Amino acid sequence: MTPPLVVAIDGPAGAGKGTLAKRLAAHYGLAHLDTGLLYRAVGRALLDAGLPLEDADAAHAAALSLDLGSLSSERLRDRGAGEAASIVSAYPAVRAALLDQQRCFAARAGGAVLDGRDIGTVVCPDASVKIYVVASAEERARRRHAELAQAGEAASFADILADILKRDERDMNRASAPLKPADDAVILDTTALDPDAAFAKACAIVDAVAADRAPGP
Repeated sequence: MTPPLVVAIDGPAGAGKGTLAKRLAAHYGLAHLDTGLLYRAVGRALLDAGLPLEDADAAHAAALSLDLGSLSSERLRDRGAGEAASIVSAYPAVRAALLDQQRCFAARAGGAVLDGRDIGTVVCPDASVKIYVVASAEERARRRHAELAQAGEAASFADILADILKRDERDMNRASAPLKPADDAVILDTTALDPDAAFAKACAIVDAVAADRAPGP
């Protein structure tokens, strides 16, 4: 019997991994978890409580009490929550508190797609498929600037690019679960790809693995 299909999507902010993960989950009939929302929820909890993001103990407490059913708020997707997530996600105790929830989600019988920054390396090192999505910092900033403009939010391209570079530095150099591709991950560069082209390439990666996993006659 073929084991459930688990797809791990990792990569830096703005590379397109979230959109890709949602489409892959829908295409293959799998559950989807945006693990970044877990860290955004922890950061948002501190912001809403008026607590400093540097309070690692408060962040840990927020992570321990987090409910996966509370991740639908649009406030988790704003710029403040994203910046807060990058800070609290560096705390080893926060990452440890959220690890079991992510692994339980991945272990569901029907299979799953998880996207984040340490799925293939830490959360699901035995995932069926590992894709590491990248794009140039300038292209990621351009995409984010266009999103904000479409939403009617004024933002400086230079400020957005600076934020992205700062987050990359923090994510890649944190002591606990730094952002990096798994040794067996397939690198997917979306810099010059539109969402449909990126999706097609990702499907080809998943299909190739699925074909190898299929039981013989």
